Amino acid sequence: MIDYLLIKKKLLDKLSEKNVETDRSMAKDTTFRCGGNAALFAEADTLEELMYTLSVIKAFGAQWMILGNGSNVLFTDKGYDGVVIKLGKEFSEVVIEENRITAGAAVLLSYISKLAAAKSLTGFEFAGGIPGSLGGGVFMNAGAYGGSMKDCLRSVTAVTPDGEIYKYDAEELELDYRYSRFMESGEVIIQAEIELSPGNEEEIKALMEDLTRQRREKQPLSYPSAGSFFKRPKGYFAGALIEQAGLKGFSVGGAGVSELHAGFLINKGGASASDVLALSKYVQDTVYDKFGVHLEPEVRIMGDE
Repeated sequence: MIDYLLIKKKLLDKLSEKNVETDRSMAKDTTFRCGGNAALFAEADTLEELMYTLSVIKAFGAQWMILGNGSNVLFTDKGYDGVVIKLGKEFSEVVIEENRITAGAAVLLSYISKLAAAKSLTGFEFAGGIPGSLGGGVFMNAGAYGGSMKDCLRSVTAVTPDGEIYKYDAEELELDYRYSRFMESGEVIIQAEIELSPGNEEEIKALMEDLTRQRREKQPLSYPSAGSFFKRPKGYFAGALIEQAGLKGFSVGGAGVSELHAGFLINKGGASASDVLALSKYVQDTVYDKFGVHLEPEVRIMGDE
């Protein structure tokens, strides 16, 4: 059995006391606003702290994961028997040189989109309404409205659990629909370089405002959710299939299928992670029974069942 109190004690040799917490509720760190606790939570403010944290965890044989802005993750009600690592201050820096933006993994995609617009750089408008971090965006090749990280990534810097640092060109990242090599490699994304194109600031901002308007009209932004819950099945749209199956508004406990956009599973109030998972399974089963299409969750489910 892993002694997380002892791991915490070791981490406090390098990390600030306010950045290390046992039995931390993951509901407050995820956009679904539900789910259980993590055995240990640690925020690393520097690369040195991150490497130290990884070395301690490895020595104890504990499982671990990196959490960005928590916008595409659902922790089960039983919680996560491991260490959740969040990247802090040093990973929130941004440098802009001509048409290239180099940013730490903790920087929000929406913030980068605003900086790009202010510098008259086009190609990142799609990310203006994505609530995730740059690291999370790279990890899952996030995208919206016809654009994705694959379109603008130039390079990514990552660290292995053994503390080795590698810089990858975009061509080495195996980027595909909601996929990157980092889902398999176990490396931690710490920085990414984005290459954009010169554009007209007014036109860029106008496009961003139009995309924001579309999101407000078509997405249930007033409810906690993880965005589109399911990946887009080949040849179909998940939301359309769910709506055609008559599931708009269908609920399990406090979790429901949004009446505004059927691709969104929402926390209507007081939902448990079990409610969300039961709803997800019901939607999957119903869509498969009616159309023979399997819906695969886009949201990462973490923790014990």
